[in-house]
Amino acid sequence: MKFDTTQVNFFNGCITIPIPKYLGSALQALIAAVSKGKVLQVQITIKRKQRSLDANAYLWALLGEMARVLYTDKDELYLQMLERYGVFTHIIVKPQAVEKVKAEWKAARELGPVTINGQTGIQLQCYFGSHTYDTREFSCLLNGVIDECKGLGIDTRSDAELDSMLEEWGRKDG
Repeated sequence: MKFDTTQVNFFNGCITIPIPKYLGSALQALIAAVSKGKVLQVQITIKRKQRSLDANAYLWALLGEMARVLYTDKDELYLQMLERYGVFTHIIVKPQAVEKVKAEWKAARELGPVTINGQTGIQLQCYFGSHTYDTREFSCLLNGVIDECKGLGIDTRSDAELDSMLEEWGRKDG
């Protein structure tokens, strides 16, 4: 169940969020599951602007063209582009957990061992998938891919078309 709201109420020391009536049947299924001993998982986040499907589709179309020219796989190119133009964070993990942590990220690069407070860990540079990006972050990724395409002689949309796609992306969330 997923819905948008601006209503948050406080009652008996708890926060309550009203669930819209149109989700009634989904809510009934959840109530039935809880009555059978199931546990619900609830996640509340701040709504972020969604990128335009056109901008996302364009990114993947460009990656497909690059893959054709370079005789490679567009999914592999996507990971390379994330490493060049994407958003990342640095984390330090126990040596025995490195492979499991790397498997959880779209791309992760081992930077090497570090010692903090006498404890040795491995520093990783971990890249977020583009589905988590805001407009500015996605713009950087898309512009990087466009520059790479131009370098390979692949035709790209005009700057005006690109601006229009990214502007539409910014308006989608209102």
